[in-house]
Amino acid sequence: MREHKRLTVLCGHYGSGKTNVAVNLAYALKKTNERVTIADLDIVNPYFRTKDSSEDFAARGIDLICSPYANSNVDIPALPPEMYAITDDKSLTVVLDIGGDDRGALALGRLAPQIKAEQNYSMLMVINGYRPLTQDAPSTLEVMREIEQACGIPFTGLVNNSNLGVETTAQHVRDSMVYAREVERMSGIPLVLTTVKEDLCEELKGEIPDLFPLELQAKIGFSC
Repeated sequence: MREHKRLTVLCGHYGSGKTNVAVNLAYALKKTNERVTIADLDIVNPYFRTKDSSEDFAARGIDLICSPYANSNVDIPALPPEMYAITDDKSLTVVLDIGGDDRGALALGRLAPQIKAEQNYSMLMVINGYRPLTQDAPSTLEVMREIEQACGIPFTGLVNNSNLGVETTAQHVRDSMVYAREVERMSGIPLVLTTVKEDLCEELKGEIPDLFPLELQAKIGFSC
């Protein structure tokens, strides 16, 4: 990203790819920030967790805040007790991975007053036009408004993460721009990033603005 705030919040519908984007954003921020933390507040979906990359985070010096039950066989919607460090410790640069619908966004609502009071955040909606429930701008906008209402924080930017997993081609990314620009137009929220697999980045460089290359996670894959 051309600029970033202390807190970057990523929301998106199930299968939008927000967790993979969150992980890669944390990697990118670590290059220019000493203390980077990724916080997994997705209490709705127990199957795709940032904890899947916990060893990699440790190796890169990135801290992880997540549910104590993540990656266990206990499916309890529990928030991590360390979550208040997100707003209390201003020395942290934090990426927050939020649940995939309005129920998941309720967890963020607990921190909303402090986040809005600090005024040092980006609230990004990860959109994916190749998913059944967000395949056009009106349906995507409906999901966005539900999340905003649940958490009490308005979106400030869009991340176009439209993909077909490992089968994604450069043309798929090109085609997705029509959808992404329509969501931008209808919502009035700027498109700040378009993600692309690392091996496609060179082909699309200079053609699509604000490209963000993604390193794929072995366990959760490209679209989780």
